[in-house]
Amino acid sequence: MDVPFAINLQDKVVVMTGAGGAICSAFARALKPCGAKLALLDLRLEAAEALADEINQSGGNAKAYQCNVLERDSLEQAHEKIVAELGSCDILINGAGGNNARANTDNEFFMPGDLDRDIKTFFDLDKSGVEFVFNLNFLGSLIPSQVFVRDMLGKENCSIINISSMNAYTPLTKIPAYSGAKAAISNFTQWLAVHFSKVGIRVNAIAPGFFIGEQNRDLLFNKDGTPTERAGKILNNTPMGRFGEIEELAGTLLYLLSPQAAGFVTGVVIPVDGGFSAYSGV
Repeated sequence: MDVPFAINLQDKVVVMTGAGGAICSAFARALKPCGAKLALLDLRLEAAEALADEINQSGGNAKAYQCNVLERDSLEQAHEKIVAELGSCDILINGAGGNNARANTDNEFFMPGDLDRDIKTFFDLDKSGVEFVFNLNFLGSLIPSQVFVRDMLGKENCSIINISSMNAYTPLTKIPAYSGAKAAISNFTQWLAVHFSKVGIRVNAIAPGFFIGEQNRDLLFNKDGTPTERAGKILNNTPMGRFGEIEELAGTLLYLLSPQAAGFVTGVVIPVDGGFSAYSGV
């Protein structure tokens, strides 16, 4: 990918969860020319390994590690290996997250007679599905922070990046658990920023708008390539009138990680959304 600009992260150890996903894969590619040593963590080891191979073959320094962000023992084991092979963590990117269909409603609005229809309403939301979404997004950022931020104590120019969402500003229809979990991430980002302000650790978040990836492609486009009804609503409410390109998140990441550019920036959540969060629809 074409990196908009490079920052100096020479020999800094960047630990990234959810590294095999679309957003964090792009983040890893953006950080490669910055000189960082990349610890790529994912539940799917093969996805992290494929990315590490790509980074290394193009002159970077990356290693893949399998771990479950909801299991502290799994994270501790990965942490031990990372310290031995790359060094202690300087930057943590909490990229693990996602949604689950069991925590979604079928329709946007509850209508009279819905209880008699064969659809999943608010009253049918699965408790375990809601718990999974909240745990993956919120605890999946909190627990890795507990494990890796200890490495940052006593160092300079360390930071944490969390991944929020447009749902944190205004909840999207059908996905109440994911919306609530991402709102929690924005709040947690502010809390962490204050909590670690006296030891020089900056904490910020990026809130992506609507980007096309393998997970949401079928939801946004019909088989003939035309936008679905939901995609049409998104585009109509995005002033720039298009979906974002994953690479367009890289500049915000590099800015937030640069102590020269953002040394006095902590506790912010930056939307990268084509104006979606600013538009009232009128």
